[in-house]
Amino acid sequence: MKKNCIIMGAAGRDFHNFLMLYRDDMEFRVAAFTAAQIPFIERRVFPPELAGPFYPKGIPIYPEEMLAELIKKEKIDTVVFSYSDVSHEYVMHRASLVTSLNADFVLIGAEKTMLKSSKPVISVCAVRTGCGKSGVGRIIAKEIKNSGLRPAVIRHPMPYGDLLKQRLQRFATLVDLDNANCTIEEREEYEPLIEAGFTVFAGVDYKEILFKAEREADVIIWDGGNNDLPFIKPDIEIVVVDPLRPGHETSYYPGEANLRRAHIVVINKADSAKPEDIALVADNVKAINPDARIIRTSSEVFVDGDIKDKDVLVVEDGPTLTHGGMSFGAGIAAAKKYGARPVDCAEYAAGSIRETLKKFPHIKNLLPAMGYSKEQVMGLEETINSTPCDAALIATPADITKLIDIKKPVFRVRYKIADMDEPGIKGAVAEFLKRVIPRLRVK
Repeated sequence: MKKNCIIMGAAGRDFHNFLMLYRDDMEFRVAAFTAAQIPFIERRVFPPELAGPFYPKGIPIYPEEMLAELIKKEKIDTVVFSYSDVSHEYVMHRASLVTSLNADFVLIGAEKTMLKSSKPVISVCAVRTGCGKSGVGRIIAKEIKNSGLRPAVIRHPMPYGDLLKQRLQRFATLVDLDNANCTIEEREEYEPLIEAGFTVFAGVDYKEILFKAEREADVIIWDGGNNDLPFIKPDIEIVVVDPLRPGHETSYYPGEANLRRAHIVVINKADSAKPEDIALVADNVKAINPDARIIRTSSEVFVDGDIKDKDVLVVEDGPTLTHGGMSFGAGIAAAKKYGARPVDCAEYAAGSIRETLKKFPHIKNLLPAMGYSKEQVMGLEETINSTPCDAALIATPADITKLIDIKKPVFRVRYKIADMDEPGIKGAVAEFLKRVIPRLRVK
């Protein structure tokens, strides 16, 4: 008899685990996916065209709140935990729920779902959302391009819409983002790379995605999402840690697993963190991964105008504040640096933005740029325009003025990551390329 299975996810790792391990396994019947963490991704169906011949009607996706009910109803034998950026305590609470209902709770081994590439692969992952891995990835892509090689960036999945249409996505221009109806959250990841001249691949089916990227690139860069493990087997694993959240590097899943596997650990934001917190993070790294090389980087913020003495509504990257748990980001840092006064928008929050602020009470005097749906984007626009202030200080990596009409002055915050040590990230990339270029020439 087949084992009945549920895959717990958040529209990304869950689909990949299914496609790599369960789609064609006749011993398992995946009865459902459950969805958490990301708004509006449940109440969908993983399409039969992707699910394969054993699932002619596809696989339903339910809210995680229904997990216990589904385990009983579907007589579930195994529950596979398949999402990221959650505390160890959180994971064990879910495990306790599942095992109390007499089902097995499974965590998949790191390399069991990693695809093998014909090209050299550098992975850039993190121990938490908001550590700065995207900026590190852009430095790596630039160094590869400057060496005369062609990099392609494969991004961790963000399939929040039509899963079949998003099976394989290739973004080379900003128009490609418009044509794909990308959410604000997708744009935050893709726009900076595209503006820097790099092509980004993403989607659902990473076998097809990798095959497509390999046709265009000499070197693959895996750009991780949240603190998840790579989907492609790296030749070198770079993991970013955050000294503004000391201790998180060893207390979140699967961030600690990333840290234990890392060849290079980047302590980002070392220019603004307390020396004792940097030392604590470094000690934690050495304790669990003594062979990793540690590199410190700075993360300096800039504003494209004068905000001194202005009351500003700071709009920050949404995931960093919500499931990332941060109470501030680059926008608050920029306001402090340049002498602006952040204002509180809670009284003027509209629609689901109001619900987001209630759900995450640690968010004060700033606005998370939530834009997973048209309604949420409209709520974001109304909140910004209704909040009394001199200007909006936009600190998301995406230019949200292309999506919403802000009826007040707008200033954008940008940040630049730079090496603080020698040889640093650039030196590490140069060493890596020195090893792999002969291999590329032979091919």
